[in-house]
Amino acid sequence: MRRVLVTGSAGFIGSFVCQSLLRHGNAVLGYDAVTDYYDPAIKRARLARLVRHNGFQAVEARLEDEARFRAACQAFRPQVIVHLAAQPGVRYSIENPRSYIDSNIIGSFNVLEMAREFEVEHCLMASTSSVYGAGRDMPYHERQKCDTPMSLYAATKKASEALAHSQAHLFGFPVTMFRFFTVFGPWGRPDMAPFKFSEAILSGRAIDVYNHGDLYRDFTYVEDLVEAIRLLIDCPPLRPERPEDIASDDSLSPVAPYRVVNIGNSNKVYLMDFIAALERHLGVEAKKNFLPMQPGDVAATWADCRLLERLTGYRPSTSLDEGIARFVDWYRDYRRSD
Repeated sequence: MRRVLVTGSAGFIGSFVCQSLLRHGNAVLGYDAVTDYYDPAIKRARLARLVRHNGFQAVEARLEDEARFRAACQAFRPQVIVHLAAQPGVRYSIENPRSYIDSNIIGSFNVLEMAREFEVEHCLMASTSSVYGAGRDMPYHERQKCDTPMSLYAATKKASEALAHSQAHLFGFPVTMFRFFTVFGPWGRPDMAPFKFSEAILSGRAIDVYNHGDLYRDFTYVEDLVEAIRLLIDCPPLRPERPEDIASDDSLSPVAPYRVVNIGNSNKVYLMDFIAALERHLGVEAKKNFLPMQPGDVAATWADCRLLERLTGYRPSTSLDEGIARFVDWYRDYRRSD
């Protein structure tokens, strides 16, 4: 039985990762601050599904609380860390930038310190497709430059990638950064489009459609993402003996056991097609409030996931329509029990 520390365990993605790891026989320590960035009730409902498992333990605290985090790690002694905790959101990073520095940089540094101190087999850390910023070379691949972040959120995630690389180089523990692409599905965040749009549509309120609908996203179904993460745990990067031996499609660092991996559906979807799918499964046409592009946002995301497939043999494949159907079924049940 492997001991896996999962930060952000009450979160949308984190709760699914914990469930998958538990199903596959791992012992899991979930670490989450259960903040009020969005309604903590859904976070506690996610946790309630996890505490039924004998192999699950939970600690409620902030990663920035170094003493509390170290004490939790000393008691559990993790062999693998999956770091998902973060302050998310592009728009909120304009309103409350300091929370992103605290959570995404200081919190991530503390995770890396524990990975070093406990000599973990593999430290896996969440980044985001937002780091590609103003890049126009699509589909995005892991080896392209990411020097033009469009939001503080993206900048803090890029900073955490740089921190992880330096620590992997200096101390030799393996780190995989995965860049997510617009994750959706049951138990999703209330501040994200599927939940927010469904709530508005069923209430008869207009939905805000930015850039007048001229946006594209690589929508990734949550269970596909989680399976990719689980498989990547067993693919720790190794420091290359000779940089020239690194494959041309590999993001492996020439000086560290460090790699970046995209996790997406490899399919660029028009925002209006996403809205149409949601309308179809909800059975209601949305009222639409067309608006200009919001500050910090990007016009399109699209993942090149060939490296993920080469490393794991797996590629996310759940269609948008299938994923939306599952989300809507869950959303109706959740609202009925709310």
